[in-house]
Amino acid sequence: MTRKKTKETINRPDPEFEITLRPTKFADFVGQERVRERLALSVKAALDRHDVLDHVLLSGPPGLGKTTLAYILAEAMDTNIKATSGPVIDKPGDLAGLLTSMEKGDILFIDEIHRMQKTVEEYLYGAMEDFVLDIMIDQGPNARSVRLELPKFTLVGATTRSGLLSAPMRSRFGITNRLDYYNISDLITIAKRSARILNIDIDDDGARELASRSRGTPRIVNNLLRRVRDYAQVKADNKITRDVADKGLELLDIDRYGLDEMDKRILKTIVEKFSGGPVGLSSLSVSVGEEADTIEEVYEPYLIQEGYIKRTPKGRVATERCYARMGLAGTGEAELNLQ
Repeated sequence: MTRKKTKETINRPDPEFEITLRPTKFADFVGQERVRERLALSVKAALDRHDVLDHVLLSGPPGLGKTTLAYILAEAMDTNIKATSGPVIDKPGDLAGLLTSMEKGDILFIDEIHRMQKTVEEYLYGAMEDFVLDIMIDQGPNARSVRLELPKFTLVGATTRSGLLSAPMRSRFGITNRLDYYNISDLITIAKRSARILNIDIDDDGARELASRSRGTPRIVNNLLRRVRDYAQVKADNKITRDVADKGLELLDIDRYGLDEMDKRILKTIVEKFSGGPVGLSSLSVSVGEEADTIEEVYEPYLIQEGYIKRTPKGRVATERCYARMGLAGTGEAELNLQ
């Protein structure tokens, strides 16, 4: 199944950041040890059998490496990869064009697969299970179905909300893995590796400062590194220390706990405008001037994980940790030391 790769992508990310800093093999991928081990095992088994890799579903919050793992799988299988996203495929013809252009063993990567149209998703069932595509021609009395044979391929789906995937779709993935937030030591390793690639000097304390404010997410630590690199280049002789990282992140309004301006606005709104809650998501969205989906998918997971807010049947509620972080009196425990 080995052949010369001519990788083709749709909506390929920015090459300098996304591709340069992305590891291209399992050995360079930091963190997610169990996921990495399981995927590497599946790849080796498929190669030993001279077979195609089974369909793979990767779930978890944004920025943890789902897209990176898809490209690593293509590299490990020595095959081509085509990448798209669920909202882009808005009609069955788009899907048919992608699938019929693939060769045996190719990988089709669909990001945010839970956002695919239901009608398009149903066309995938036969393609994933039997590698056939049934296309309806014409309408009314002249309608007829045409069956297209597809080469065996691997679908790699990525989703930030696996609960929105339908049961028939989820059951057709043979390999399912969830990615979790990273610990500080793994993020420090990622920051140092990225710094070497970007040709910026960073010490252990500087890397730790970036890692501790990156919300357990490699994408964020790389974003922060790039911004602090600009600060260090102009004001610190191209070296990132703890003090340089602190001053650079201060310009970005990111505090030492990793809370950015919107995080603090959400917490302040719940505490001051809604007396600590409960407050509904739609009311909170209007109050802070941000889309409800963005609050729920981007900001809330970290705030809930860190214990600043909690979801209740009546809405979002600020916790004692939130009051203490903001220096306000809560229900008697605001003096709690959270350092």
